[in-house]
Amino acid sequence: MNEKSWVRIFAPAKINLYLHVTGRRADGLHDLDSLVVFAGIGDDIAVSHASCIDFAVDGPFAHAVPSCPNNLVVRAAHALAELGKVTTGSKIRLTKRLPVASGIGGGSADAAAVIYALLRLWRLRPEPSRLKDMAMALGADVPVCMAGRPMFVGGAGETLIQAPPLPACWLVLANPLREVSTALVFKERQGTFSAASRFTETPANVSHLTTILQSRNNDLAAAARNILPEVGAVLDALAELPGALLSRMSGSGATGFALFSDQNEAESAAASLRKVWPEWWVAAAPVMGPSGIEEWTPTMT
Repeated sequence: MNEKSWVRIFAPAKINLYLHVTGRRADGLHDLDSLVVFAGIGDDIAVSHASCIDFAVDGPFAHAVPSCPNNLVVRAAHALAELGKVTTGSKIRLTKRLPVASGIGGGSADAAAVIYALLRLWRLRPEPSRLKDMAMALGADVPVCMAGRPMFVGGAGETLIQAPPLPACWLVLANPLREVSTALVFKERQGTFSAASRFTETPANVSHLTTILQSRNNDLAAAARNILPEVGAVLDALAELPGALLSRMSGSGATGFALFSDQNEAESAAASLRKVWPEWWVAAAPVMGPSGIEEWTPTMT
């Protein structure tokens, strides 16, 4: 097949700079308040025309990707086809570079990316409200991954409010290559609920952003540590990195991150962490800016 017929899109890692559990609904879902950003590292999606939905995966973490029909990318493709009344299909290629079930939205970002790629391939323009409902039905992180820019997330993931512009900064991400169940983390969480802590001021620089974040937390970190002790090892190692301004767990784990002011410090810290913990997945990446989705719009290549 002609490679020029493929639509390609980047699926960036989702990072929760803070995550507060603010309540629990009658249906058992938890209400959250979180500041989500996206890192300049992730998976790649490519789609082209085909007679049916045909899914293939490669990359360093391909072996851990769920098979059809449970794969979220495949489910997203079928959901969009149903929404748009598409009678043909698509060949979908996923290059999986992010560890799975790791608290950085890899599967959700992949689903968002395939939705945007197929919207272009199939030339669909569904109503935004129906597209959002479809995304939420796929998973709580899919709507924010479709936003693809710094956002405050509320409710069970359905409430999105654009965050103020954030300063340029870098992250070091680390994962012990051990999965932790999101459902089990929420079940293990103890203590009172936290207040929503969105802010409206624009941080003047990375130090100002760090000060704002230090008064917030990840309410799931203690539970994740109890379930998987390696989470604690990751967070402790990140906190000790030279130049780290802040370290925290993302999502329900097991990935942690450390915040840095510039690229050189972040890449140097990541290199030193790999030497001490060669069995971990470690990466340095910039935080994507406010243009978000515009930085990874579908392109024909």
